[in-house]
Amino acid sequence: MSMSISVTAIADIPDIMQGDDLAQIVGDCLIASGNAPMDGDILCVAQKIFSKAEGCIIPLDSVTPSSEAEKYAAELGKDARKIEVVLNESTEVVRAFRHSTENEGTMICRHRLGFISANAAVDESNFAETDAVMTLPPDPDLSVARMQSALAARFGCQIGVVMTDTFGRPWRIGQVNVAIGLSGVPATLREQGNSDAWGRTMKVTESAFADELAAASGLVVRKAGKTPVVLFRGLDWTPTKSSYADLLRRKQEDMFK
Repeated sequence: MSMSISVTAIADIPDIMQGDDLAQIVGDCLIASGNAPMDGDILCVAQKIFSKAEGCIIPLDSVTPSSEAEKYAAELGKDARKIEVVLNESTEVVRAFRHSTENEGTMICRHRLGFISANAAVDESNFAETDAVMTLPPDPDLSVARMQSALAARFGCQIGVVMTDTFGRPWRIGQVNVAIGLSGVPATLREQGNSDAWGRTMKVTESAFADELAAASGLVVRKAGKTPVVLFRGLDWTPTKSSYADLLRRKQEDMFK
């Protein structure tokens, strides 16, 4: 791995609207910022602009809550319409709870894509619409593959693209960006069989490369700064056919249920 890399938030990304050509917009902004892509670059791109372009914003006045949603709403002090969207995005509610100090409770859900996250990653922030919620894109890998392919063709170089979203973490305070869609970028880097600095053979080490990129992108992004695209340059990596699913632990390996 390179001992020195650059991590650059790309400025002046415009507000994204449904139907926008993200690859065209991002490519134009890369050029305008003096950061035209080069071989080996990786882009981390926030999920929200994909969701906006793909029309994943649901007006709450279009949602009719089910009896299950009404039940959770009474327990958690949440809007039953929001809960209905969460349930529609989920295959399982792992846990629902409300602490005595909280105005609203939280639902920990298994998203239809396999992620475990609060409220099935249904969000209400960083978009203009009011009384609405945003969901994840239907197929994050496909979304980033389209961008990666278009940018590689336009600039004639090999790049990778990672879609990021902000997740909480069990047993730790705060949130970090994680990878929820991959194109060309290795999900993990397997070190099994390699030697450590003392010559011992590593048996289980496997760094979450895509998640490390996603988390690092958060260092240069500010929620109010409208900088959803981050360029990594100087990394040593090999283009790989990969998927967000490569980062998900199998249900049968869950040691805590």
